[in-house]
Amino acid sequence: MSFKDYIKKAALAPEEGDRIEYMTIRDRLTSNVLVNSQRDIPGTSCTYEADVTKLLEEFNKLKQNCGYKLTFNTMLLKILTECLKAAPRLNAHFEYNHRATSGRLIIKKHIDVSVAVCLDSGETFQIKAKHLEEKNLQETAFEMEEIKRKLLNTNLKRVMFKVGGQRMLGLASKGKIISTVSQFISAYFGKGKIAKFSKLFKKKYRTVNTSKKPYDGLYADDFTEGTVCFTNWGTLYDELDVNITYIPPLYPQVFLFASGRVKDTEYYYKDSNGLLQQGTKKVLPLTMVFDHKIGGANDLIPFIKKLDEILKSPSVIHKW
Repeated sequence: MSFKDYIKKAALAPEEGDRIEYMTIRDRLTSNVLVNSQRDIPGTSCTYEADVTKLLEEFNKLKQNCGYKLTFNTMLLKILTECLKAAPRLNAHFEYNHRATSGRLIIKKHIDVSVAVCLDSGETFQIKAKHLEEKNLQETAFEMEEIKRKLLNTNLKRVMFKVGGQRMLGLASKGKIISTVSQFISAYFGKGKIAKFSKLFKKKYRTVNTSKKPYDGLYADDFTEGTVCFTNWGTLYDELDVNITYIPPLYPQVFLFASGRVKDTEYYYKDSNGLLQQGTKKVLPLTMVFDHKIGGANDLIPFIKKLDEILKSPSVIHKW
């Protein structure tokens, strides 16, 4: 073995025949947020086995009679919104200074939920559903349909590039010049570059839309972090039977709400005669992750109490 081969082995470099995939601009933006989250958010997670038997019954009644397209995913989004109204400290951003060991919690006026939207290609984007506290169930359903429709009309590479530029400016404004310069260089130079340097100065690359038709897609602001994150793995695969245990919140958010897939679960109960009986109920595994810097479980209790209230009296959804 030559010295050069020895160095490659020591560095765990790719070998001949290995396939190399460089990160796309979407991957780079997502990984940057997640790495910051893992570093800056001491997260605490809890799972909640929600009995949605009655909720599904009411949902199916409403779906048949509402007169608009309603999905269970939209229903969960509305439930999340109602619970956040009861627990406003979870609808917040946290700014923290490691050196000063000091920070501030910014409790947001509006509920802008970052919702995971998956394309047929398998790519997933976190897109903001804005001002949900002001929207009823029908308006929330329309908002989600509009997001999906506009996403298909969006030049994603251009928008992601603009999001990356905004984040680099944000780093620079906070005095993180080295990080800003490093990201700039890696974006335009080397094998993993994501754009040609000459395009930086071209108007058609700086703008979201170049056609003469009115723009009917999403803008960079739609892809920036909302006030809280909602993800639903249950929509990815019909036979999915896993419980999400932990996903880091998207920095600087302090709360993440994740859903699995509804499944039938057997349970035992005593009937009116005191005899043990076996039954089946619909269970939806939910996971809630929050930044422990904002406090303890007390911040989560109002959220869970409101969730319990909705599940015990699900007919309330007809008033939404």
